[in-house]
Amino acid sequence: MASGGTAGTGGPAWRGGFGRLWSAAVLSGFGDALRTAALPLLAVSLTDDPLLISSVAACGQLPWIVFGLLGGAVADRVDQRRAMWAVDTVRALLVGGFAVAVALGHASIGLLLALAFALTTLQTLFDNAATALLPALVEPQALGSANARLMTGQRVAGGLLGGPAVPLLLTAGAAAPFAANAATYLAAAALVASLRIPGPERPPRPAGSTLRRETAEGLRALGRDRVLRGLCAATALCNVGMGALIATLVILVTGWLGAGTKGYAAALTAYTAGSLAGGVAGGRIVARLGRVRTVLLAGTVQTAALVVMGVVRSLPVAVAALAVFGLMGMVWNVNTTTLMQQRSPAGMLGRISAAFRTFSVAGAPLGAVLGGAVAAAWGPNLPALLTAGFFVLSVAALTPVRAVDVKVGTPDDGVTTTHAAR
Repeated sequence: MASGGTAGTGGPAWRGGFGRLWSAAVLSGFGDALRTAALPLLAVSLTDDPLLISSVAACGQLPWIVFGLLGGAVADRVDQRRAMWAVDTVRALLVGGFAVAVALGHASIGLLLALAFALTTLQTLFDNAATALLPALVEPQALGSANARLMTGQRVAGGLLGGPAVPLLLTAGAAAPFAANAATYLAAAALVASLRIPGPERPPRPAGSTLRRETAEGLRALGRDRVLRGLCAATALCNVGMGALIATLVILVTGWLGAGTKGYAAALTAYTAGSLAGGVAGGRIVARLGRVRTVLLAGTVQTAALVVMGVVRSLPVAVAALAVFGLMGMVWNVNTTTLMQQRSPAGMLGRISAAFRTFSVAGAPLGAVLGGAVAAAWGPNLPALLTAGFFVLSVAALTPVRAVDVKVGTPDDGVTTTHAAR
């Protein structure tokens, strides 16, 4: 039984475990946004080599491909609460030490690369543990609402507050964003450590069980479930397209649309605002359609928005399309995470989550390269249409599981009913 209970409206109760986990996630998201925005600025001040600068971002993605599966297996073995606060404590020490190095003038590109790689390596354990911990804090019927509130809070903290705060912090020195990031990690660690929930109940591991064997069990479990297998394939295809879109969006807005940096800022703001709306409205869509059917709708609407972005040469239209794209992207993310939590066998959520994430993010670097090549060969608006093509394939990959029954709730995810999910 989840310890967090549900509120009178059917959503997760803010008091107790869920409220602390939400606060920790939002604080960490805010700190991550500070560091993510400050690292490229610091890299540019240290070198003018585009390859080295882009390598900082690459080192922030690579650990998911290298260690993502291992992080999931470890998350299923340990007490997730302890793993999360321990990871945040270590991350606070790493970022705090880096802030000292920056303040003393000892920062280097090599140090930036090492920091980005180490932090994301730790994140593979933290994120998988957090996904596995949430069902212990809220009632099953409140999972969808809980995921929506977590993701919306993180988007507000990262998209609306974190980035704009960096220029203000930089007035206090180049080390200030990193020092603030370290403080958010410490505060988040304290919040997670204060959770009072029983330790996870797991059957004893078979004799001779190894992390490698347990990781393989997670992969097989993901492959056996039709819905999760389809969702993973669909999300992987989406992320190839997203890699192309993200890598070239600035060219589309500032070049093809001729909107300049202000237009680009407006486009990013529209995407963030749409995401927030998706966190609020997604539950009502789910209550009418079911979770898998809702994901299919989200992918279809996103495809249409991408076609509009790639065909209509107008900044207001692109801004509106990005708002719709962000709204449906949040609906997609909330429901894929919730389905994973609902359908994973007991004691395997960390490994299934890790396998899902690893396969999903692996195509993003390829998409970025494809997007750049397509933009160079055929124009800066073509990557949006390329992304739309990948979304069409994504919807096609998910269509075969549209008739699987998936339990969902009311608009607040409070009363569980059953719909034929599409």
